[in-house]
Amino acid sequence: MGKYFGTSGIREVVNEKLTPELALNVGKALGTYLGEGKVVVGMDTRTSGEMLKNAMISGLLSTGIDVIDIGVSPTPLTGFAIRLYGADAGVTITASHNPPQYNGIKVWQPNGMAYTRDMENELEKILEEKSFKKAPWNEIGNLTTANPGREYIKKALEMVSLSKGYTVVVDAGNGAGALISPYLQRELGNKVISLNSHPSGYFIRELEPNAKSLEGLSKAVKVFKADVGIAHDGDADRIGVVDDEGNFVEYEVMLSLISAYMLRKFGKGRIITTVDAGFALDDYVKPLGGEVVRVKVGDVAVAEGIMRENAIFGGEPSGTWIMPQWNLTPDGIFAGALVLEMIDKRGPLSELAKEVPRYVTLRAKIPCPNEKKKKAMELIEKEALKRFSYKRLIDIDGVRIENDEWWILFRPSGTEPIMRITLEAHTKEKAEGLMKKAKEVVERAIREA
Repeated sequence: MGKYFGTSGIREVVNEKLTPELALNVGKALGTYLGEGKVVVGMDTRTSGEMLKNAMISGLLSTGIDVIDIGVSPTPLTGFAIRLYGADAGVTITASHNPPQYNGIKVWQPNGMAYTRDMENELEKILEEKSFKKAPWNEIGNLTTANPGREYIKKALEMVSLSKGYTVVVDAGNGAGALISPYLQRELGNKVISLNSHPSGYFIRELEPNAKSLEGLSKAVKVFKADVGIAHDGDADRIGVVDDEGNFVEYEVMLSLISAYMLRKFGKGRIITTVDAGFALDDYVKPLGGEVVRVKVGDVAVAEGIMRENAIFGGEPSGTWIMPQWNLTPDGIFAGALVLEMIDKRGPLSELAKEVPRYVTLRAKIPCPNEKKKKAMELIEKEALKRFSYKRLIDIDGVRIENDEWWILFRPSGTEPIMRITLEAHTKEKAEGLMKKAKEVVERAIREA
């Protein structure tokens, strides 16, 4: 991790570490890095969005870069607009699923994929040295505005189709997805009921779409006897799904279902996922000719994996999905359309979910100051290797130890001062026993770091 960029761009509390001055300088650094060309800039609905977006745009213009301002836009729309307008980069001002006091800056490549660690390092270097390009008065960049939403929906409808209409409840979490997701569902021929779809930076529910934050969506699905509930985080790069019985479909199950659907749709091939994904995915897609390849956590690693392995789908067990046939930007809105197509072709979600093997997954977050993370991870690796008898070790991102019946992943968060433990086992007793030991290992390592 760099001084500014974490695992998902820059993400900080507004007016503490993330100030207009920093946004201005990141704009200058990106313009300097690119040298020339045009950049698409969008933002989610946070109260600080306008302030940071305008500072970012000023920085870009000062280096001679032309800017297309697409205003309040979900991250998937930024990724789509880069390709639509032939831009050289894109920027989303967003903190994704973080609370409202946060915001962030995420930079995208011309192919819709996020900037890699190496590219972010180049920007960091320019930021540190303040070696910014300064355009003369007559070569300052031009600013235009655009709304690519209509084009996005039109293109999505060319790729997804339904044989009939369904009743869909869309919970946009007051985020930028409210401007596209319900409309795409309606254009697919569905009856749409919207929840939390007035854009607001105050966010009525917790933004991460999970069973607890989507209790309202679950109730609405039951009340309206809907076929499915679709939910998003602040910038709609993620999807959360509630089935026709009003149950939240666990991320792991949904990842397995959509991976299998992509294999059915496009033929056998590779599926990219991250080191925190469980065995259910492998077990479910193998009979369909799917081969699972694991990479580091984060959408950049997934997108890189898709390109490297020529994969047909990539997704994280956080509701972040990348469909390479569509774009290399994580896209919860297009994902929502695909879920409807899967229901249309394969039947009710509550029935489909029963096909996926269920193992017991436990997750824990343990507070850990950022400056202690590196040392703590070294101690965790040493101690974990002593305390658990395992068969395989994967250390591409944190430390994952595996047996045939269980696995444990120890990993520092790239966006918060916490250490994460994720584990899976075949029984609840086994999982709880492993978690008890894993927590002891982590807490001791943090104390000693």
